[in-house]
Amino acid sequence: MSPDVPSPLSLQELVPRLADLATNLRWTWNAAARDLFVRLDPVLWEASGHTPLAVLHGVTEARLRALAGDAEFLAALEAAEAELRAYLEAETWFQRQHGSEEGFEVVYLCSEFALHESMPQYAGGLGVLAGDHLKSASDLGVPLSAVGLLYRHGYYRQEFLPDGSTRVLYPDADFGSWPLQDTGVRFSCPVGGREVQVRVWRLEVGRVDLYLLDTDLEENAPEDRALTEGLYKGEPGDRLRQQVLLGTGAVRALDALGRRPTVWHLNEGHAAFASLERLARLREEGLGEEEALEAIRQSTVFTTHTPVEAGHDRYEAGEAAAALGPLLERLGWDRNRLQAFARETDAPGDPVCMTVLALRTAGRANGVAALHGEVSRRMWQHLYGAASPEEVPIGHVTNGVHRRTWMDPLMAPFLDRHFAPGWEAEVPVPRWELRGETDPGPELWALRAQLRARLVHFARRRLVEQARRQGESREQIARLWKALDPGALTLGFARRFATYKRAPLIFHDPDRLAALLSAPGRPVQILFAGKAHPRDEKGQEFARRIHQMARRPEFRGRVVILEEYDMHVGRMLTSGCDVWLNTPRRPFEASGTSGMKPPLHGGLNCSIADGWWPEGFDGRNGWMIGDPGEEPDLDEAGAAARDAADAEALYRVLEEEVVPLFYERDEEGLPRGWIERMLDSLLTIPPRFSTHRMVGEYLDGYYLPAFRGSRTQAAAGG
Repeated sequence: MSPDVPSPLSLQELVPRLADLATNLRWTWNAAARDLFVRLDPVLWEASGHTPLAVLHGVTEARLRALAGDAEFLAALEAAEAELRAYLEAETWFQRQHGSEEGFEVVYLCSEFALHESMPQYAGGLGVLAGDHLKSASDLGVPLSAVGLLYRHGYYRQEFLPDGSTRVLYPDADFGSWPLQDTGVRFSCPVGGREVQVRVWRLEVGRVDLYLLDTDLEENAPEDRALTEGLYKGEPGDRLRQQVLLGTGAVRALDALGRRPTVWHLNEGHAAFASLERLARLREEGLGEEEALEAIRQSTVFTTHTPVEAGHDRYEAGEAAAALGPLLERLGWDRNRLQAFARETDAPGDPVCMTVLALRTAGRANGVAALHGEVSRRMWQHLYGAASPEEVPIGHVTNGVHRRTWMDPLMAPFLDRHFAPGWEAEVPVPRWELRGETDPGPELWALRAQLRARLVHFARRRLVEQARRQGESREQIARLWKALDPGALTLGFARRFATYKRAPLIFHDPDRLAALLSAPGRPVQILFAGKAHPRDEKGQEFARRIHQMARRPEFRGRVVILEEYDMHVGRMLTSGCDVWLNTPRRPFEASGTSGMKPPLHGGLNCSIADGWWPEGFDGRNGWMIGDPGEEPDLDEAGAAARDAADAEALYRVLEEEVVPLFYERDEEGLPRGWIERMLDSLLTIPPRFSTHRMVGEYLDGYYLPAFRGSRTQAAAGG
């Protein structure tokens, strides 16, 4: 046998090697490794929700034996293993740029992490951002670990009833098919009046360790086991106890693991109690309260993610004090001291606010877009007693997306052929430039057609599955197999169905929309997907309304809404849609990272001037909807007037600019004006609006200054 041809393997050799490859979640952003598990059993791959270990556990022995002797498969396995080894052993950007920063280590605390659809531990953008943050930290080599909770139910699975209302389902996760590693660490965490036993699991995310805390243990009381039952479940008191576990538990877990982070990043206020646990430890070491607080502030970074009031958790002071229990005793604090420290105003009944607690214990804070930074400074100006918002010490780091997670593998060969070398360099901002040797337009247009057709097929299959489960007639199911048009201009709207995001805005004038979608020779179609919080009745009503609109004769086959919005559905929509709609009520969209993903595939944004889009829009790479003015405190009548004005602006830009440009073709059948916009979108957005750039900005503007500041303070005896 040629030395270049792999020798056949026994099952005892093949299975452990595949399991090892599945253990490191680098496969979630490495297509070659992922494809090995697809090839094991494509049907099982789909049925398992794209879970490598579930496929490996379920594939037949006969299939494994066949692949154990398949030289092509074994060569692909060897290549994937070699690539992972090279990745883990390579010198990283951080080592080249900051290798002299001895002792530097960041810990990133967050309540949710979206790493892959097979592990539903996320509710929306916060989790997606957190997962992408870890992946970019890994690619860049930033010394970072993370802590969260391991949820038995995750968020929830969404099903639509025949009338479009939402059925909320909480299936148990099959942790046996997840690449969880038991660290062997268990510790006790006081939550309320009881000591809760906690087990620590680990996930390998490239070079980054993510530790997940689990209280679903037999020795715990039922209410303590429920602490890690689900994400954002239960009454506010349950969520409070969960946040005690996340914050104080993270500090205790890292201590038990022997990790000694020098920078603490609180991603949202959910983990703010970590600062109090750290404060108690410094007090026990003999530091005075102000001295200890300053040490905590020097080493803590806080990111706030929402200008929506309801997004900032608030708890009655007595309830918060009871949940913290022994921690307050260690601090020497009572209910009144806690309230005074973490309330927004001096009003006697003011609750403890998690965002305020985080801001008061973090020396560096930021919003997640330039506009959101401005809004946050105005929002919290009173807390700092500042004369103007400009004096408030809250900056911004605009969010991004992890390119390799969200870019379809079909795009890489195109970029290799038409872009200058270095477009995929693992640096914060790589150079994206056209080679200029050949016209990339025809190939990009053909790719768009391929991705759009794939999306249509995917959507039809999903719609048929929904209809069959709902008991729809054969006639209706037959119609769904013909829904949508692979050649039509395709608009996408997929995100969390919070009411401020205004998912149904485009239906403000149904007759005008119907005329737009069905104009002769210029068909347009819209795909929706999204979840509301299980207790958000208004958000669920938005989904129901769209579901019912999609069944009206004038919209049937041109408007669809897909259930169970997850990362897989997100990838299909952001890669397949021509135009990404974003219609929030400004300025409530803090960032809105979903719109950063279509440009990876030549997609175009059509958005209100909110979140990241004012920074990304250059007049040629998409469209801005309406007036960028903002009136956040509108009454009901004012909000209705704003909605009407924004809907009018949306119709106008679609009718006068978007649709005509898409269907304006040259003698070769190519929409040259549209292609120019696609290329501009591709060149201007992905290199800047990535988590590589974002993590680089956190490193230079927040992490390293925090590390150096805390080190200087320690050297001075502080």
